[in-house]
Amino acid sequence: MRTTTTKNAMQSLLAPLMCLVLLATASQTYADTRPNVLLAIADDWSFPYASAYGSRIVKTPAFDRVAREGILFRNAFTATPGCSPSRAALLTGQHSWRLKEAGTHASSFPKDFAVYPDLLEKAGYFVGCCGKAWGPGNYNISGWPRNPAGPAFNVRLESQPFCFWCGCTEPHRAYAKGSGLAAGKKLEDVQVPPFLPDAPEIQSDLLDYAVEIEHFDAHLGKMLTALEKAGELDSTLVIVCSDNGMPFPRAKANLYEHGTHMPLAIRWPASINRGRTVADFASQVDLAPTILAAAGVAIPEAMTGRNLLPVLKRDSSRDQEVLTDHVFLARERHSSSRPRNLGYPSRAIRTADYLYIRNFKPDLWPAGDPTTANGQSAYHDIDGGPTKSLLVTGASDPKLRKFLDLAVAKRPAEELFFLKDDPATIKNVVGDPAHAAAKAKLRAQLEMFLTNTGDARMTDTGDVWETYPRYGEIREFR
Repeated sequence: MRTTTTKNAMQSLLAPLMCLVLLATASQTYADTRPNVLLAIADDWSFPYASAYGSRIVKTPAFDRVAREGILFRNAFTATPGCSPSRAALLTGQHSWRLKEAGTHASSFPKDFAVYPDLLEKAGYFVGCCGKAWGPGNYNISGWPRNPAGPAFNVRLESQPFCFWCGCTEPHRAYAKGSGLAAGKKLEDVQVPPFLPDAPEIQSDLLDYAVEIEHFDAHLGKMLTALEKAGELDSTLVIVCSDNGMPFPRAKANLYEHGTHMPLAIRWPASINRGRTVADFASQVDLAPTILAAAGVAIPEAMTGRNLLPVLKRDSSRDQEVLTDHVFLARERHSSSRPRNLGYPSRAIRTADYLYIRNFKPDLWPAGDPTTANGQSAYHDIDGGPTKSLLVTGASDPKLRKFLDLAVAKRPAEELFFLKDDPATIKNVVGDPAHAAAKAKLRAQLEMFLTNTGDARMTDTGDVWETYPRYGEIREFR
């Protein structure tokens, strides 16, 4: 919720970056030509909620500047639609099913996984982070002396390039209800996703969401200005992205479009042509190997992500030649939402035409069990807010019930969505003969990649995921 305290806290997060920029300014006499690295990561920000993507309710001038002066990705995706596993995938450059405890929500982070900030630090970079880094979870129990995203910033004089992680808590819930309307935004400008009812309560909730995104963008703007004043902006690799999708039903914690499709813009004028929009597919797991390659650091063989430098550096006349045309997605446990703390294991492959999902435990409730042990409504994999409340309290209304069912009803073992006809991924065509060939191809491609990269869900050891401890609230269910 946007409060003065929260705003002041976020403003204080900028102070470390300002100090870091001053250090970078003082170090311009040394010969190291490697780029600085700034990762600005929002919390729960979905595509297409940025003005660079044509949104009518969100104004994001800072993100738009990064896109205009760099590269805007139209097909960027999270590795997994939940905070801590997605951040672990970003840090390690590995798909979440390879990360043991770090591949599920609010567990631990095994120390044997290399992360790009540590690798850059060993290569001579000054490393720091502020705001939301890796988490929620317990990294100390695995032997990490600091957050895997880097140490909390502390001032020290160095003549070296920097690697900085700035994690904003926006647009994660909770929101100040009505803040969008209070900011002058209009209900009639809202395009409600088709998996939600086009009702004033939902429209207003989306306007509040837009205000939170703009808050993140305002701070991104201050970062860019600070770097520019220090003369370091053009020698900094700036990456702006999200960890996962929007905190609305059938979005966050789901492998559907609004849970995994994220904004991504990258600016590095020293090495890439500016003002380009690319259709190449990119995943969070691609960011770590890309950062390492830009810094001239060897990419560990364990990283399953792809180095995006060939996309970033190619001539703009070749931008229609898509080099990467798919991504792989995954999820395990999100919140404490089911008896015995069970998750909802799923894997997926997303291409330009299709989203194919494999649900390994279709007997479980995908958004969490309907009630807790005390009889209260649950669905705890959906963040609380006006949209969830409207659907749950209005469940007896058939017009609302169909939308609630889209978010919470049990799902089949396989799902297939044809994006040309169904960009919001609502209509499952897995049984349609017209798509049988595509289903078979995507199923085989997904299974081969999961097998080759060591996913336990492809063996009889898949339930190892249910043994990983959760550090946080554990709810009681019947």
